Amino acid sequence: MYRRSTAAALLMAAALTLTACSSDGDGKAGEAEAKPPAASPVPDPADSAAPSAAPDAKPTGPVLPDAKLTPKTGSFKPNEKAYLSGRVPEKMDPAAVLQSGQEACQRVERTAKRDKDAATGAVISGEIPGAKDAIPHLCPAQKPILDAAAKGFGDGTRPAPAPGTYRALTQNTACTWEAKGKDGSVLASGPESAPKPGDKITATVPAGAAEFSSVNCSAWIPA
Repeated sequence: MYRRSTAAALLMAAALTLTACSSDGDGKAGEAEAKPPAASPVPDPADSAAPSAAPDAKPTGPVLPDAKLTPKTGSFKPNEKAYLSGRVPEKMDPAAVLQSGQEACQRVERTAKRDKDAATGAVISGEIPGAKDAIPHLCPAQKPILDAAAKGFGDGTRPAPAPGTYRALTQNTACTWEAKGKDGSVLASGPESAPKPGDKITATVPAGAAEFSSVNCSAWIPA
């Protein structure tokens, strides 16, 4: 009888121990599952990147006066201040605007080093934003590119073209053009024969042309 009581007591104790362990384990698992994830830190507005400035677009709102065109460290050169004048929105860092202009100059310089026609075409078409404003102040060595671009015009339709011969700033064999009169009749078109890779493509706009249009020709300058 004593042995049976002792055995029963031992079995009861073991059962209670297992129940307690199971209860503790479940509780901890439940706590782990119910524990909310750590909250993400709220971003500091100061850590956000400043909006990129479009160097060829003058601000429509208030701008920094020239007296406040100062970087956080150092100072701007006279040519840099001349470029920034009237171009920096009131709440924007002048250095960010200057950097956009410098990047435009770098793109012109790199392109012109490989192909001056391509650089001129990119300035005419606006493929390099801000180049027209940046070149005079930040990279005056590229003024010949700017001067050539000023005499040209881009692909597409141009009303009232000046008569003369123009050269396409591309060697794309798919380039085609035509000049129309006021009544819509085609006065001239080309190329007369399919150009071969490397050929220069020219267009002659006759007097009295009311419209000149081209496709796949990049841009045009006087030949």
